[in-house]
Amino acid sequence: MSQYDLVVIGAGSGGVRAARMAASFGAKVAVIEDRYLGGTCVNVGCVPKKLYVFGSGFSETIEDAQGYGWNVTNHGFDWPRLRDNKIQEIKRLNGIYDRLLKGSGAELIDGRGTIVDANTVRVGHRVLHTQRILIATGGWPRQPEMPGIGLTKTSNEIFDLKELPKRILIVGGGYIAVEFAGIFAGMGVQTTLSYRGPNLLKEFDREIVNQLLEEMKAKGVDVRLDHRLFGFESIAEGIRVNHSGHDGDELIVDDVLMAVGRVPNTMGLGLENTQVTTRDDGTIEVFENFQTKEPSIYAVGDVTGTVALTPVALAEGMALARHLFAGDASAAVDYALIPTTIFSQPNIGTIGLSEEAVIESGRKAKVFVSRFKPMKHTLSGRLEQSIFKLIVDDDTDQILGLHLLAPDAGEILQGFGVALKAGATKEDFDRTIGIHPTAAEEFVTMREPTRVIGE
Repeated sequence: MSQYDLVVIGAGSGGVRAARMAASFGAKVAVIEDRYLGGTCVNVGCVPKKLYVFGSGFSETIEDAQGYGWNVTNHGFDWPRLRDNKIQEIKRLNGIYDRLLKGSGAELIDGRGTIVDANTVRVGHRVLHTQRILIATGGWPRQPEMPGIGLTKTSNEIFDLKELPKRILIVGGGYIAVEFAGIFAGMGVQTTLSYRGPNLLKEFDREIVNQLLEEMKAKGVDVRLDHRLFGFESIAEGIRVNHSGHDGDELIVDDVLMAVGRVPNTMGLGLENTQVTTRDDGTIEVFENFQTKEPSIYAVGDVTGTVALTPVALAEGMALARHLFAGDASAAVDYALIPTTIFSQPNIGTIGLSEEAVIESGRKAKVFVSRFKPMKHTLSGRLEQSIFKLIVDDDTDQILGLHLLAPDAGEILQGFGVALKAGATKEDFDRTIGIHPTAAEEFVTMREPTRVIGE
């Protein structure tokens, strides 16, 4: 039997940050994790994904080098080498998380934590008594019920394939599906992307996404929209996909990645032993200061259904620790104007409102759009187009939305994210001298609106 000030269930981004900070403020903290340190992002999410984006991009880099005088030959791609190098890097990061937690004074416990009551957590044979419990268990890939679903893989397994498939079907229309379509196509895999709806990345600016769709097709991805899947069957040649294609349109692949969303990772957590409530989608309801309906239990990160981004979970964990143990009046996090990047190829970067959202809001706005070939490709010969887009409130001159499709969009966006958070106007952009020659200077050189919306 143990006594703690805080027991954290889940050693992902939000949980680790909350635990470390709470311990640094003098709290006695235990962190329970049954899988791996660092959560989804470090192990089966943004970190390994971006490493694979880098790896897959070298196929184009080798081709592009010809235009710059380099006689480079592509001798093929070594999947096991990339995979194993990635595994070693993740192990290194796991070790860093372990040292950070232990260095803060928090106790790390290996196992599945189950909530017994409002102040008790069981881990194996141990019973932990605590003033407060923090649930930070994140999300888990959703697997729909359909025939042959056991033949498919999720993002939990896709990073560590024993062999690189020759043909892959990726199912979904969100971040994970779009990013892995680019990754596998870049590695030379015959890639089909299937989505049941009419638009990929449906919450993002359509003009930007539509251009990405063209770029994906140009890179060899077979994108099938309004495409329905009914099941999978194992045959000698691979996996036969039962789908809504035309008669004779047989689809046989070697692997299937189901990227159709994520659900809260609360299975077996013991929520039924508390007053904690959940929404229809299973996410945990939190109220002021991330407190659930059980006063001693809190929750942060993806399990709560807020913005599912690692930096958001970090901010929530930090805010909660400060509130509980450092005297901050509230655990407020500002969710407005969060910049985000989709590591598609090329990247999408976005902050603020899409053109569709501005039209829906009824505001009058000026839309500035610049389309151009990236400078690198003037010599490489690659047919790729970038788009930079600003949406400006006609009355206040405030930047309502900033969007781009371009290489390194995330690196470009971070600085502009600071500007928008500080309340930058179009006049501020116009007064800023650009860095030439760069793609980013497009945002400070657009003078005439392409169109006006909301008139």
